[in-house]
Amino acid sequence: MKRIFSILLLTLVMVMSLNARTFVLCVGVSNYDDDELNLSQTTKDAKQFKSVMENATKDITILTSKYANKENIKEKLRAISNRAQKGDKIIFFYSGHGYPGGVAVYDNALTYQEINDILAKSAADAKICFVDACHAGSVSNVTDNSKNYKAPTSGNIIYMLGSRADEYSLEHPWVGHGFFTQALLKGLRGKADANKDKKITVKELFNYVYNDVQHTTEKMEVSQHPQLIGQKAVVDTVVIDWN
Repeated sequence: MKRIFSILLLTLVMVMSLNARTFVLCVGVSNYDDDELNLSQTTKDAKQFKSVMENATKDITILTSKYANKENIKEKLRAISNRAQKGDKIIFFYSGHGYPGGVAVYDNALTYQEINDILAKSAADAKICFVDACHAGSVSNVTDNSKNYKAPTSGNIIYMLGSRADEYSLEHPWVGHGFFTQALLKGLRGKADANKDKKITVKELFNYVYNDVQHTTEKMEVSQHPQLIGQKAVVDTVVIDWN
């Protein structure tokens, strides 16, 4: 009887795994309607991230430049958060300006707390946020007094960030992307697959991204240190499965 139960449980887990969905929102802001603020690579970052993730899911939304305004981003993030069910995962990618406590989208400031509040309500097993922006590491300083936690330490949320709280997240024309996004894309395409199982986890991806960004920025004599902040339970989540 015990053997039959174990087989049934394994079958159930396999069926749930096959039915699990990945929901992706990509945001890139290059045009801020100000030549002094405009960026050259961030929209490209979002488009290339979308291109890679198309190998894993069809549930992808992309917002760039004027469409990447605060209302649109929150609306789309709420939509996929509501659609995602237990067993699913949500991936949020942002490339653009950042400030201590949030990101500067096309028309306004979007705080990390606003992002956390939306994602925390979702039933998805994992919410993975990639942020290529200056001061991104400041997400660890966000607090929510009503829930008495230091975000994002609840809600199955984890952030992979391009820089420390006191650092800039850099881009360069010859790289063709932000340094963080370039490493992220290479890692997702297979270079982060440390155990060669064709499944790239959050932990594998971060280890690769951190080392790659360090190597690239040290050669240019600048300082940029990617960060991984959030729930440890999410670090073994598979971001992309090339099987």
